[in-house]
Amino acid sequence: MRASERAYAALREDIIEWRLRPGTVLAEVEQSERLGVSRTPVREALSRLTAEGLTTAAGGRGVVVTDISLDSIDELFELRETLEVRAAALAAERGEPGVFAELHSQLLRAPELLKDNDPARHEYYGLVSRLDEAIDAAISNSYMAQAMRSLRVHLVRVRRLAADDAARLHAAAAEHAAIAEAIAAGNPRLAEAATTLHLHRSLTHVKAAQLAAKTPH
Repeated sequence: MRASERAYAALREDIIEWRLRPGTVLAEVEQSERLGVSRTPVREALSRLTAEGLTTAAGGRGVVVTDISLDSIDELFELRETLEVRAAALAAERGEPGVFAELHSQLLRAPELLKDNDPARHEYYGLVSRLDEAIDAAISNSYMAQAMRSLRVHLVRVRRLAADDAARLHAAAAEHAAIAEAIAAGNPRLAEAATTLHLHRSLTHVKAAQLAAKTPH
């Protein structure tokens, strides 16, 4: 893997996982030393991250990690609903039922993956990613799939805002299972409804968590 790819992947993961928090200044010299690469690959990586909206230029301060505001969360979910509700319906019409039936079965067992430790939760997030990938493959629309992949970069950051809420994670697992079940059944209207419900509950929870984090205690 090229040095710029390594730097990009490392910085992207650190931003998504909130190890590099909003407002963090990403100086080329500091990051090149931290990542063990020269400044040029770091510069290329930061350029890609800025194009994705994960970092932004901040005048003389260089590049900083972008914030996630309540307004930006609303905007993300407006686009998410437009794309994901339609994608769920298309997957129900075009997808392989057996693929989603298996995902449904695995998601029903997700509570076992949501024990209070990081490795288990990462396994759960991996299962959710497999559902996303199965939907992307089933819809047979490369443009829509690419748009959803770009959007998910930001949604993973938003999702981590509620990562410590076990009750919400269990509820979300059940909602993902319902989406997979509707697609497996070949029922586009039910898939739309299950996706809409999941997005509504996710948005409500994330905004509440964001407000709580900003409220002085």
